[in-house]
Amino acid sequence: MLSYFTSSFQLTGGHRLSLAHPPGSADAFLLAQLCTQAQQQNKLCLITCANPHDATRLQEEITLFAPTLKVHYLPDWETLPYDSLSAHQDLVSERLATLYQTQRGDLDVLITAASTAIQKLAPPSFLAGSTFYFKTGDKLNEKKLREQLTIAGYNHVSQVMTPGEYCIRGGIIDLFATGTALPFRIDLFDDEIESIKTFDVDTQRSLYPVREMRLLPGREYPMDEQSRAQFRSKWRERFEGDPSKVSIYRDMGTGVASAGIEYYLPLFFENTASLVDYLPKKDLVFIQHGDVDQALQTFWADTQSRFDFLSKDIQRPILRPSEIYLNATEFFSSFENAARVNLSASKNALVPEYSGALLPDLAADRKADDPIFKFRNLVERTGAGSYKQVIMVAPSDGRRETLNQYFLEHKLKPHQTETLQGALESGERFVLCTAVLDQGFGVHRGLEAQVAFVTEAELFSLSPRRRGARRQQERQSNVESMIRDLSELKIGDPVVHQQHGIGRYKGLISMDLGEGASEFLHLEYANGSNLFVPVAQLHVIARYSGADPENAPVHALGSGQWEKAKKKAAKMVRDTAAELLNLYARRALRKGHEFKLSIGDYEAFVEKFGFEETADQAAAIRAVIADMTSPRPMDRLVCGDVGFGKTEVALRAAFVSVMDGKQVVLLAPTTLLAEQHFQTFSDRFSDWPVKVVELSRFKSPKEIRDAVELINSGRADIIIGTHKVLSSEVEFSRLGLVIIDEEHRFGVRQKEALKNLRAEVDVLTLTATPIPRTLAMSMEGIRDFSVIATAPQRRLSIKTFVRRETDSVIREAVLRELKRGGQVYYLHNEVDTIENRREALEKILPEARIGIAHGQMNERDLERVMRDFYQQRFNVLLCTTIIETGIDVPTANTIVIHRADKFGLAQLHQLRGRVGRSHHQAYAYMMVNNEEGLSKNAERRLEAITMMEDLGSGFYLAMHDLEIRGAGEVLGANQSGNVHEVGFQMYTDMLNHAVRSLRAGKEPDLTAPLNATVEINLHTPALLPEDYCPDVHERLTLYKRLASTEEMDFVSEVQEELIDRFGKLPDAATALLETHRLRILAKPLGIAKIDSSTDATVVQFDAQPNVDAGKIILMIQKEKDMKLAGAERLRITRSFPKVSDRVQFLKGLIKQLA
Repeated sequence: MLSYFTSSFQLTGGHRLSLAHPPGSADAFLLAQLCTQAQQQNKLCLITCANPHDATRLQEEITLFAPTLKVHYLPDWETLPYDSLSAHQDLVSERLATLYQTQRGDLDVLITAASTAIQKLAPPSFLAGSTFYFKTGDKLNEKKLREQLTIAGYNHVSQVMTPGEYCIRGGIIDLFATGTALPFRIDLFDDEIESIKTFDVDTQRSLYPVREMRLLPGREYPMDEQSRAQFRSKWRERFEGDPSKVSIYRDMGTGVASAGIEYYLPLFFENTASLVDYLPKKDLVFIQHGDVDQALQTFWADTQSRFDFLSKDIQRPILRPSEIYLNATEFFSSFENAARVNLSASKNALVPEYSGALLPDLAADRKADDPIFKFRNLVERTGAGSYKQVIMVAPSDGRRETLNQYFLEHKLKPHQTETLQGALESGERFVLCTAVLDQGFGVHRGLEAQVAFVTEAELFSLSPRRRGARRQQERQSNVESMIRDLSELKIGDPVVHQQHGIGRYKGLISMDLGEGASEFLHLEYANGSNLFVPVAQLHVIARYSGADPENAPVHALGSGQWEKAKKKAAKMVRDTAAELLNLYARRALRKGHEFKLSIGDYEAFVEKFGFEETADQAAAIRAVIADMTSPRPMDRLVCGDVGFGKTEVALRAAFVSVMDGKQVVLLAPTTLLAEQHFQTFSDRFSDWPVKVVELSRFKSPKEIRDAVELINSGRADIIIGTHKVLSSEVEFSRLGLVIIDEEHRFGVRQKEALKNLRAEVDVLTLTATPIPRTLAMSMEGIRDFSVIATAPQRRLSIKTFVRRETDSVIREAVLRELKRGGQVYYLHNEVDTIENRREALEKILPEARIGIAHGQMNERDLERVMRDFYQQRFNVLLCTTIIETGIDVPTANTIVIHRADKFGLAQLHQLRGRVGRSHHQAYAYMMVNNEEGLSKNAERRLEAITMMEDLGSGFYLAMHDLEIRGAGEVLGANQSGNVHEVGFQMYTDMLNHAVRSLRAGKEPDLTAPLNATVEINLHTPALLPEDYCPDVHERLTLYKRLASTEEMDFVSEVQEELIDRFGKLPDAATALLETHRLRILAKPLGIAKIDSSTDATVVQFDAQPNVDAGKIILMIQKEKDMKLAGAERLRITRSFPKVSDRVQFLKGLIKQLA
């Protein structure tokens, strides 16, 4: 590609070159030119970035501009210096692969962050000596292979899941080599390799054959007997004191590498190496991107201050910074003989022949008649200063299609290509292509403008970070669609049809009714009668919940049974609705405190939040602040999975309250949790004049008296504690906000006290699994409700297994965690036998250091054990459910639950949430005595928890619980019968309908259909063809998502997702999307049906449409081919052979009617 733009640079050894740092992504364009020239001169480029984010970006973008270059990235461990966390196995895998390629010289460009480049590494001989090759036809000795794998640091397991693991079963060897994306399965015939195939970790099914495989070491340090002995010997030389008291030293003796062992790398080897030692023997071009010198100085200062702070811990002695990092002088001196290039902002820096320039302001103005007039000017302008070519880049094929539609709507027609290369070669003036660029820029040759590369960042004024947040996974979760989701539907499950009642789902079937194939949902009713629902009308279908699926009723079609059930439920609904409105009215009449928000202070407080909010988190924060600044008392439930950022919502609410002079109370169900909240709040409010106090059993009587005195006199601003806070001696002088963490853990008496508090003050409740009662109330709208279901970035879902409890399963589960330096919770919920269990575990796991925690221990002992576990003095905590709302231990990433069948769903979910608090893969093992002997309900609970592995599943689990327990408990016994008859979803729909009508002062007509549905028939197949999207479940989910949406943007998002996942849209899929767009446009006008064939179109209106009759009469007078066919039908006799023309005509018609 760069044959179009080639600047020339002097790259002789020892020469120093300073280049002007260009704007946007033009730095990648400049470096691509430079590295291409170096490649032609057989030189290697090493790019060191001051900012780690730039390193990952440049790897993608340089490859985009120069596809022939082999560009590799050496990632960082992503841990802090001296961290007690180890690097994620995927990062280690990528690092080893890059170092191996570098050593072999199999690359043109190596990119890394400055702080990564100065790390000391294992000597190259370690990597070379621990790398093996296998290919089909080779002889393989199993015993020798085991030895090689042990030397290379691989773990033997019974099922391979992550890089660095292997498993031998007879003549089959599964092996996940580091540096590869997929694991391998080696099939032996006697002692010869018959085949090597890759396989899928989740399904464990083979994928495709490969001829050979490379086996890199599993870690960046050796773990064979000799190396471990060397480590211990050098430890004794290097550190004073008794090593047997230090867990890292003891663990090394038993073959376990503690977390953070990487920061002791020099103890494994006689001499360490640096990155320069891995570089091949060829001429080097050393490129500094940004102010590398300053970045290294900052890094060294931070590392030194961490060393000063942590070196006092005798339990974990550490090495000096100079033993694990090069300093700036050492680092730079190793490149004395290389050509050195510096991208700097200096005024004397050279500007190359082809340089990058800032683009003019192109932001779309949504309020203008022509929103993209600035961009249009860039595209259409000719003459002096204009660009010869404008290339608009979209991050994915789906997004490209959406942008194409957007431009066409605004009368701009781009030429489309799939790649950036194709765009440049096309020679077209305005091109739209797929490529991921962070920011746009213009290419100039001297003063002459050549090409403008434009991204959505310039067009829609989105920062690159925010642009990512617009994508699919970051969309704010829609509670309604979560409940109506059909993705979990299995054949035989009960579903509710609004007009026909409860039937059984029998699958998706394809039928041709004379206009090409269409897909239908097949439902079976009583007496074997069948109903086929077109996939475009799935909004009339909901999952049935309200009782066990086995006990759900089945209605007979046309028998009047369903109408009777609906009428009976409607009567009850009317009374419940009136009762709810009464509650509402009482709440609306109560005056709460209207908090004032100081934007400047609030922004300063938010700055200290070190992460980017997820879409759901941001929505929850907005909702809470809106509630607090309104005159009505807040009563909001924030439901979000463990570790999804509910605490941040609470911190911001507390800030708003305190800054307006009101006190805040945070109630936690356990002392340990109160302690952790106290630490978090104290830390976040440390820069503000705010007094945070804690009331809990961990405090001495004197500390409690002092705290109470501070509260009663109004000098304490934030009070954190257990139910002690509700005792009679505590009197708040200016209480404004109560935050309740995990309300369902409090007893009845405390709940009553909380109820009384609710009357006057704002209440914010945080929960990971809302118990069905609160969930149902929130869904009926008595309490306001926010769901946080988007996981923080880099968080992986927790892999969950149900296993029969055996010694070997326990040993493997625990060792898998200990070998990667992690910790394990072993949950045994019987205090009487917990000591026997400890003895058994010590026999199975002699390597483990086991601590015990249970509720009958004295508070102080319990706290000591929990703190010791947090500080990694134990690596296995044998405990009861006391940890359910425990403290965060980011290094604990495996939980083993003994007799999991005895726990409720909410509890299993909470317990599982104790692990997976960092970016490491977490595991949960649900142990049962005998899988066959489980009760029906226990089996369904365990099935539910393993199916809900996804992050953010707490909400779904509460829904599932509603189904398992039946909705009776939620709504009281007198209503459970009706809920059972019509299903929970239908019942809440009726209730919401009734509440809306009564609110508007109308008597609800509950016999009328609830959702006005618009039927669209374009007389062409409208479906996702089976050869396009083969998975039935996937199709069903997509159909339901489309049917449930009321927003045009959402249809476009589904379109983007379809193109990205399955490729170009077939005609039938395009017709399906257009059907939904027309439905959304037609619904507000009261259109009941649109039937449009090649030669005529009929529009049918509701009895009371939302359309001006005068408009229709005017249209009929003007257009000769339009006439009324009956009171509610408009007929247009006009020929449209092409479906796309028909769709455009209908959109125009609806616009005219509106």
